[in-house]
Formats: sequence, structure tokens, C-alpha cells
Amino acid sequence: MLRRCNYSIKRLILASALPLLLLTPAVHAADLVVSAAASLTNAFKDLSQAFEAQNPDTKVILNFAASDVLLQQIIKGAPADVFASADQEAMNKAEAEKAVLAASRKNFANNQIVLIVPADSQLRIQQLQDLAQPAVKRVAYGNPASVPVGRYTKAALEHANLWDAVAAKGVPAQNVRQSLDYVARGEVDAGFVFSTDAAIMPDKVKVALQVPSQTAVSYPIAVTSNTKQADMAAKFVAYVLSPAGQSTLARYGFLKP
Repeated sequence: MLRRCNYSIKRLILASALPLLLLTPAVHAADLVVSAAASLTNAFKDLSQAFEAQNPDTKVILNFAASDVLLQQIIKGAPADVFASADQEAMNKAEAEKAVLAASRKNFANNQIVLIVPADSQLRIQQLQDLAQPAVKRVAYGNPASVPVGRYTKAALEHANLWDAVAAKGVPAQNVRQSLDYVARGEVDAGFVFSTDAAIMPDKVKVALQVPSQTAVSYPIAVTSNTKQADMAAKFVAYVLSPAGQSTLARYGFLKP
């Protein structure tokens, strides 16, 4: 009976640990895990390759998702040495949860919110109020509860007294790249993304207008509290802030902080 009980306990422990293990790829001693906002995907792939070239004994493992999703992974114990968020709110939460080292927090880039439509769209959208017209039936945006671009979007629409009207047509996305994909595939009439995301699909989407943000669209980065490679993590943060790192970010459309 005791053996059966112990076996059941072991199965329970394994079952509860499995979802966490699936959150990130296998990590080895020399790996540096960087959890970064989905909008940083292309730029951080280049950044990590250049960083590895300068630090050949280190392999950078990139983990991309919505900022709040990444934070929850880190809080639950998923391996991460660096956290890069697409807004200050997610990083504020990280500090409050003591998931990052506050002294290591730095702003490394800015961005802009844009409204995009499919490249072949015939809709005339020249201002946010045009989203209320009957011809616009579906609008994609990041889920404001967990996606920074969604929070920026909601604030802008609330400022224009349009949130309720647009939300009624809303197609919430799990991250900014999903919102981009919805528009690129023509599954929605319009969508809110960062300007850097729109720039990677110029043949499939076009920018209808720039969206005035109520707060600066700024990206913070920090070393996590549970890192076992604090020095290398700090070195990666320093590289992102360096002239070479900033040049890479600028090449993908990111603005200086």
C-alpha cells in the first residue's frame, strides 16, 4: 500500500512539473536564456548571433511570447537569465514579484503603434474613428490583459472614446505577431501592431495610420533574480545597449530609448 502511495505521489509530481518543462527548450550549463517580447523576434535573433560570436562559449536560447506570458513562466520557475518586455507595466510586475534584479533594469528601445490593413484592402481608413464604419467588421489587437500592444491600443482607443465600438468587432490576439498574421492572411479588416512588426511583411500588409500613444512605447530589459549566470546575463544586457546592439535594433525599425 505504501509503495503504491509513493508511486502515485511521484506521478503527481511529474505531472505537475511537465507543463513547466514544456515552456522552454532544454537548457545546458553554458546556455543563456533570454525571454523576450514577441515583437523583438527578428532583432533579437540577430543580436544573439552577434553576441555568440563575441562569446563563443555561450549559446543564447531565445524564448519569445507576450511579455506577461514570459513573466508568468519566469515566476513559475522556467529557466530565464534575461527578461525583455515590450512595456513598462510588465517589467513593473516583474519587479513587484522580485522576478528581476531592479538595479539591472534599463530601457533599450522605443516603438510606435500603427493600424495596418491587408495589402490589397480597399478600405479608406484615415483616422481611428473610421474603424466604426460598417465596412470594418473585424479588428485584431493584442489581449490587453496580457499583451503590451493590446494595452497601448486600448488606452489609445479609450482616449478617442472608441474602445467599446472597436472591442465589439475585436479579435484578441495572444501576442503582437498573431495580430500581424490575422491581417496578413486577410482574416480581419484591420489590426493594431508595432511599426516594427508591420515592416517585416510589406508585401502582405500596409500601414493605414500611426496611432498616437498615451504613454511612450518603451522597452525595458533586466537580469532575472534566479539566473545562475548573472555576469553573462549582465553582459548581454550591456550588448543590447551598446552601439552595435542599438544599430541592430535600428535596422529593424526600433527607436532609441
